[in-house]
Amino acid sequence: MKIGFDNEKYLTMQSEHIRDRISKFDNKLYLEFGGKLFDDYHASRVLPGFEPDSKLRMLMQLRDQAEIVIVISASDIDKNKMRGDLGITYDEDVLRLIDAFTERGLYVGSVCITRYAGQESAILFKNRLAKLGIKVYFHYSIPGYPSNIPLIVSDEGYGKNEYIETTRPLVVITAPGPGSGKMATCLSQVYHEYKRGVAAGYAKFETFPIWNIPLKHPVNLAYEAATADLNDVNMIDPFHLEAYGETTVNYNRDVEIFPVLQAMFEKIMGECPYKSPTDMGVNMAGNCIVDDEVCCEASRQEIIRRYYKSCDALLTGDGTEEEVRKIELLLKQAHASLDDRKVVPASLAKEQETGAPAAALELPDERIIYGKTSDLLGASSALLLNALKELAGIDHEHHVISPEAIHPIQELKTKYLGSKNPRLHTDETLIALSVSAADNPEARKALEQLHTLKGCQAHTSVMLSSVDIWEFRKLGIELTCEPKFEKEKKYH
Repeated sequence: MKIGFDNEKYLTMQSEHIRDRISKFDNKLYLEFGGKLFDDYHASRVLPGFEPDSKLRMLMQLRDQAEIVIVISASDIDKNKMRGDLGITYDEDVLRLIDAFTERGLYVGSVCITRYAGQESAILFKNRLAKLGIKVYFHYSIPGYPSNIPLIVSDEGYGKNEYIETTRPLVVITAPGPGSGKMATCLSQVYHEYKRGVAAGYAKFETFPIWNIPLKHPVNLAYEAATADLNDVNMIDPFHLEAYGETTVNYNRDVEIFPVLQAMFEKIMGECPYKSPTDMGVNMAGNCIVDDEVCCEASRQEIIRRYYKSCDALLTGDGTEEEVRKIELLLKQAHASLDDRKVVPASLAKEQETGAPAAALELPDERIIYGKTSDLLGASSALLLNALKELAGIDHEHHVISPEAIHPIQELKTKYLGSKNPRLHTDETLIALSVSAADNPEARKALEQLHTLKGCQAHTSVMLSSVDIWEFRKLGIELTCEPKFEKEKKYH
């Protein structure tokens, strides 16, 4: 993979700027972390060279100064809101995050449940955390938020929230996902600190949009595609332009809320420490792009993947027409075409040739591998086996899994487990390959190539089952699917 981003430079610059920001306040900074604190695969896809755990590694350079507060909305607990990338609820993800941070030597001080209005599910979650020895605080819904500033910045607004006890100068506020109430938690804490005589500060750690590259740069357009469901829009920061005469990029929600934040800061602190939303951010990513064209091409590919994801979501009833149309517009702005994703025309051509669902995968050396539907394997399973054979240098005529080994699995599926589809899914295929590897050297060679598939691009001519989609995801393969079902029926 071509590198377009200097990750080590980013770690150094970002941590230096956070230390500098802490020093500007009363040695107490509440830092809101936008996006994922680790597993940031979007950033690693659009900025090749960015490591998915870069934010976490940067934070570890400050771990003696930092503690983490994880925020979760009571309404998200009540609705059992899911993380789409992990398939777990937000409350389960809080526990996962605590373990992940603690294992890396970071201190998790507490959990804050926001927008609490007496939900029983939130109380049960608090009790569960308390049994695990985790401190929990409640923050409440404030009528008229965020416009009713006299009420918000008062003892009946932020003052009603429980004060989160913290012991370190850098307090990182993070959450399982967007809309959890991170900013409100930070500002509530700043209010309480000032009531206690501590001139604490607030800042945002946002990777996207990148403020010091053009508004319509493909990297920034890819961020819009990633947040199309939230209806985020990148825009020129008018406050920064007015204050400094400098053109910078921010996004609509921060620009829209900034006058409210200014008024809140003035009421809490006496004056606002920032002249623009851009001022609030700590983001050195734009300074660490070392090959702009590599990042541009990676971002175009990301927008295409997001387009297919939105089309698939529309087909299954989880997406909207507006989301699809927005990403179509972003494709045009980025000068990208669906055919720029090589595996798309390749899989569709193979389907037309065979008359059945097909799949294509691009190997790291740009070779295209195909998978077609057979009596034994679905197209995605055949694709994995063919890719592994190619990588291991095995003749495609050789069986790494004997047909005799597949038949009993098919019988188990259809005769005993009630499946109507006898073909092996990808997980069943990999298990069969693992069993064959015990006495088949070629199967073992193929299995040893699994790690090479990470980062490969794949496309299937029909929608895959959730089982197959998850298997590709676990292997690190960037999968897209044509937005159509293999069979026309009501239930899939």
